[in-house]
Amino acid sequence: MPLAYFLHSAGPAAAPVRLLGWALAALCVGVCIAIAVLLVLAMRRPGSRVARARTGEHAVVDNTGDRDAHRIVAIGTAISTVLLLGALVAMLRVLAAVADPPRAAALSVRVTAYDWWWKVTYTTPSGARFATANEIHLPTGEPVQIDLDSADVIHAFWVPALAGKTQAIPGQVNHQWLEADHPGVWRGQCTQFCGAQHAHMALEVVAQTPGDFAHWLDVQSRPAAPPANAAAHHGEQIFAAQCAACHTVRGTRADGAQAPDLTHLASRRLIAAGTLANTSANRLDWVAHAQRIKPGSLMPDVVLTPADAHDLSAWLDTLQ
Repeated sequence: MPLAYFLHSAGPAAAPVRLLGWALAALCVGVCIAIAVLLVLAMRRPGSRVARARTGEHAVVDNTGDRDAHRIVAIGTAISTVLLLGALVAMLRVLAAVADPPRAAALSVRVTAYDWWWKVTYTTPSGARFATANEIHLPTGEPVQIDLDSADVIHAFWVPALAGKTQAIPGQVNHQWLEADHPGVWRGQCTQFCGAQHAHMALEVVAQTPGDFAHWLDVQSRPAAPPANAAAHHGEQIFAAQCAACHTVRGTRADGAQAPDLTHLASRRLIAAGTLANTSANRLDWVAHAQRIKPGSLMPDVVLTPADAHDLSAWLDTLQ
């Protein structure tokens, strides 16, 4: 994940978290510096074990400094208590600030975590529902509610530039909201260790102008276009025979529910939950070598002849 995504915010739900992070980082650095300085001063203090070893002096029992030591401990404890209470108050204030959006959410999106990908379900203004995968689109300048759950184990949803972390728990729906100040693409990640491919469980949030988002929503809600030529038609048949049990492509016989919806696969930037760029070559590589690219995933390697691979690729290219 690029460092800039962590150090900068692009929306009102992330700004308070970023400031809190910088404040806590400064507090930790300050504490470390203070401890180091006090340690050096104690080592250089006349009568200390280090000072005696340097000068060759013998140990002398002297209890006159006990009261000074107790005073230093008391002052340090008081300062630590004040700082920790201040940090607690700051964290509670940030939690309150980001708990709810400043105005009603313009859109509600259901995000379900799987090992190891994200299902994203939209409901259009007309009431139609469709699903995509590993990519959340939202309009700029509008809060969007994210309803989080999990289909298997505990995951954690985090898009650093737009919001803090929220866990996705089986049997429970947690809520978060995202809002982007301007158009852009931001990476998200599962941050709760969830198995062998935890590191390859990413997603992207694509913020668009309201007009562009409305157009994207309209296109995504449509079924897949029919095959345009004989090769693509044969590719659709191969998909129906090899992949339809797990994947859905709306407008075809494929209606599987265990894997990502591929109705508009070719319109996405990445595949395999952010592991590969979405190109024709990478799509075929993923189909043929999923267990090499992402060992342990539920996607099996699919053996195809060169001719079948060509036709399947021709059809997948049409899923715009």
